[in-house]
Order: sequence, then structure tokens, then C-alpha cells
Amino acid sequence: MEYVRLGRTGLRVSELCFGTMSFGSSKWRPWVLEPAESEPFYQRAIDAGINFFDTADMYSGGASEEVTGRFLKQHGNRDELVIATKVFFPHGPGPNMGGLSRKHIEQACESSLRRLGVDTIDLYQIHRLDPHTPPEEMLAALDSLVQKGKVRYLGASSMYAWEFAQLLSISERNGWARMVAMQDHYNLLAREVEREMHPLCEYEGVGVIPWSPLARGHLAGTRKAVGDDSNQTTRGQTDGIDQQLYTADSDAAVLDAVRAVAERHERPMAQIALAWVSSKSAVTAPIIGVTKLAQLDDAIASLDVELSDDDIAELEAPYIPRHQAELGRPSLR
Repeated sequence: MEYVRLGRTGLRVSELCFGTMSFGSSKWRPWVLEPAESEPFYQRAIDAGINFFDTADMYSGGASEEVTGRFLKQHGNRDELVIATKVFFPHGPGPNMGGLSRKHIEQACESSLRRLGVDTIDLYQIHRLDPHTPPEEMLAALDSLVQKGKVRYLGASSMYAWEFAQLLSISERNGWARMVAMQDHYNLLAREVEREMHPLCEYEGVGVIPWSPLARGHLAGTRKAVGDDSNQTTRGQTDGIDQQLYTADSDAAVLDAVRAVAERHERPMAQIALAWVSSKSAVTAPIIGVTKLAQLDDAIASLDVELSDDDIAELEAPYIPRHQAELGRPSLR
């Protein structure tokens, strides 16, 4: 496992980020693994050299953070691990149980620290923008967490490039801690962030850690075609979000290209699709989500795949740009 800097920070993270949305409680989503089923995944990831783990306070209603904290403590060296979590989505019916007000950010951070069982969160990210909170209030609250030592670095997820540029500018003008990471939706079926977000991140020294690099299993070949019902996995049958994200006419042609390149390399489609994401200069580490150990092994093996310029051209050729609104900042994860 190689380690790379997160943006222009001195923080070194593994080339893969281990996503923990799949672990916690099946009561939240039927495809989520219970704690006893989850532990081998954390152990395998740490044994492989992965030191970067991403969760969120909303995953399994907080149970994902609890599971992550417990198993990282059991199997890892806390001083070497980079633990990331997120804040925004509601944690109850009350008016102050979600969003990005100073009140909710501070309360949510304390709750995440408790569930994770740590004194400091390495990377604290806003899961979405809150249209009802002034950005100055949000950014000042996040900066205060850094100054208090409760958070080391800040990040964001899924917004338009102009919105992220505004946040970076406000922080810089006020001397507040700036965001150093962007979680965006990026894969061979969703490439709109290449237009503005990725150039912005490279210019500003922000590390990109894409979510859903396999397009919720589509790019792993779990369906015969985009939009059909041939995926018999629990997540494929119950997720539903993929039906909102991957519906372009060009998607089937992209899958055909991935399949062709995979056959030529004698590799699974998932390895080719992940290798493509990792090859992009803006990308620090794709966030991998798995529910089978073989999927984790594929993700790790993808780091050894070397795509030629011709491979990349073949993978990218079928893509037809779509309207940004289709996948700009959906409140889907």
C-alpha cells in the first residue's frame, strides 16, 4: 500500500479510503452488515495497509461510528489511522437535530467523538451544504473545533464548484481553517466534476476522495445493463438511489468499454473501474464500499493495475456529458 498526501497538507493517507456505510445496523438499510459480520473487513483493511477510514454520523443512525471506533481500536494503531466522519443530516425530529448551525455542529461533533471513542477527529466534513445557515456561521463553528483540538482537518462533500470556492474564500479572508478535502460523486458513469470541481481542487491544493467510484456496483458488472433488475444482491434490490443516478443512454456503452478493457487485462471490471479513478491527478483516494471480502480484495488489487493511454481513451470515449443538475449535489448518501 502506498501513502499519499491529502491535498497540500502534510497528512499521509492510503491510496484507498475504506468507507463504512456498509457497517452498523441492518435496521437502517437491509444491506448493512451487523457488527459481528463487519469486524473481518476492518481487520483485512488494516492488514492490507489501509489507514484511511470514512464514516458519517448518519450511517446506521450512529452505529457505523460506534463499530468503526471499536474495531479500529482493536485492530489498528490509532496514531497511524486517519479517521474521517461527516455532519449535516438529522439525528432526530427536533428542529436543531440536523443542519450546519453552530449549535448542531458542536453537538454533533461531541456525539461523534463519543461514538468513535477518540479525543480528536482527523477529518471532519460537512455532508451537504445547509441552505438555511450562513456560511460564515458554519465555517466559524468548524474553525472553533479545530482551535479547540477536537478536529484536525476539515472537508466537504457534494456541492457545486462555485459554492466550494466561496467557502474556501470566506475561510481565507477570516483566517479560519480551510477545507482540505472534497468528497464528490465521481466514476466512469458520473464525470461532471471534471469540468470545474477537480480543476478547482487541484489549484487550491484540496484532496479529492470520490464516493461511489463503482457507481453502486454498476461498474463492477453486477448488472447485465444499466437500469435492469438483474442485480440479485440485497443492496442492488433495495438501494433505489442508483436508479436516480445512472440512467443516461450512454451508460450501457461505458459498461461495455469497461468490460472490454477488463477482458483484455484479464481482470475483474471492478479493478479496471477503480484503477481509472485512481489514475486521475486530482484524486487522492477513492472511497470503497464493500459488503463482501472479495470486493475489498478487488479494490486492493486495483492499485496494481496499470492502464495505458489507449485503455483510458477507450474507457472514456462513450461518455456523454449530462446536465449538472442530474448529479450535482443530491442529498442521496
